Amino acid sequence: MEIINKKKLNFWNEKLSKLSLPEILDIVITSLNDESKIVFSTSFGVEDQVLTHYLNPFYNKVEVFTLDTGRQFNETYEVFQKTQSKYPNLVIKAYYPDEADIQEYYKKSGVNGFYNSIEERKQCCFIRKVKPLNKALKGASIWITGLRAEQSANRESMQFLEWDEEHQLVKFNPLLHFTLKDIEAQVNEFNIPINSLYKNGYLSIGCAPCTRALEPGEDFRAGRWWWENGKKECGLHIHMEENN
Repeated sequence: MEIINKKKLNFWNEKLSKLSLPEILDIVITSLNDESKIVFSTSFGVEDQVLTHYLNPFYNKVEVFTLDTGRQFNETYEVFQKTQSKYPNLVIKAYYPDEADIQEYYKKSGVNGFYNSIEERKQCCFIRKVKPLNKALKGASIWITGLRAEQSANRESMQFLEWDEEHQLVKFNPLLHFTLKDIEAQVNEFNIPINSLYKNGYLSIGCAPCTRALEPGEDFRAGRWWWENGKKECGLHIHMEENN
């Protein structure tokens, strides 16, 4: 795939920065693709819902998947259902954690062992998210995400197209420069279904035991793993700035 070349990535990142979201998607999905596997991961967050809307015309070119951790809010399943109803052509495949891994974790750490330490929390994320993600990305050449630079300090240096060394593919972040106001405007304009928790202060929604509503003025990610300090990532998106 030619765009994997570092110089080509830099060239296309410059070019994409001047285009609209529909144009960006069309170029990467139809013009830069060599018929390899393209996947889009959705957690049904507000950003992912906007992308789902814009990816609907490419339903036969992009494989959409979600990671069902088994500990999600019921409201997440509700918006999953609404999304399937609004975009019936866009098949959303769910990937699940391995039952043996869950049983071993319960035996060692307990059902809510992730509260005990950062290490045990990361292990839970690894079992419920990272391992299923690796299955979902197998054979893919382009991974579309809903990441935005505004979301956290360690995402500010992202590019539209990045080489993901760990998964050996191109990570594509089409919403890179969208602000939260931009996202909300798209939701309102196109009547895009969103998680009902969003309007109650849940701007970043993960597993139910690990997510709380934000207090006024708090950082976008403050509601995730709120009992921890420092950078809050689960291991799905490790930004390799030195590779860009």
